[in-house]
Amino acid sequence: MLYALIGASVAAVAVVLLLVWRARHPRTLSAGETRILVPFTGGELEHHALEAAIRIARAEEATLVPAYLIVIPLEFALDAPMQRQVSVAMPLLEAVEHASLRAGIPVDARIESGRTPTHALQRLWDAERFDRIIAPAPAERGSGFSEKDLTWLLVHAPTETLILKPRPPERVSPEASEK
Repeated sequence: MLYALIGASVAAVAVVLLLVWRARHPRTLSAGETRILVPFTGGELEHHALEAAIRIARAEEATLVPAYLIVIPLEFALDAPMQRQVSVAMPLLEAVEHASLRAGIPVDARIESGRTPTHALQRLWDAERFDRIIAPAPAERGSGFSEKDLTWLLVHAPTETLILKPRPPERVSPEASEK
């Protein structure tokens, strides 16, 4: 049991190091390659935002770059391994990658860390070029980007930015609920 826990910890750290290295050393892009950044945080990615990003990437023959943003609390060093957050991020990034590849869209996933979601975004923009950013508005209060984060994103984004509001929950009509 202890060996399994140590093995899982080592694997998580290795994945983080690989993703950080890829973020710091982006691959060489061809001149016409379009890249669409889809940042998300808070342990979820709104399904409708992902579907929209895949449709746009397909239409533009672009590479989808999902980026999970990890917030590092001030009591930790900025490069501290955040194993719990990585264990949340990896299945989400894997699900995005599977959905994208099923749709025939190339994927280049990222994990970026910062003191806030906007700090992590700034670090990502400083390291790489993106042609469009598609950010999901929060589906529920307290998850994902805050209104302040989204405002910052619109003002400071280095490229065209779309913020996708999730579909409102379907309302049940009074007649349907009586049946």
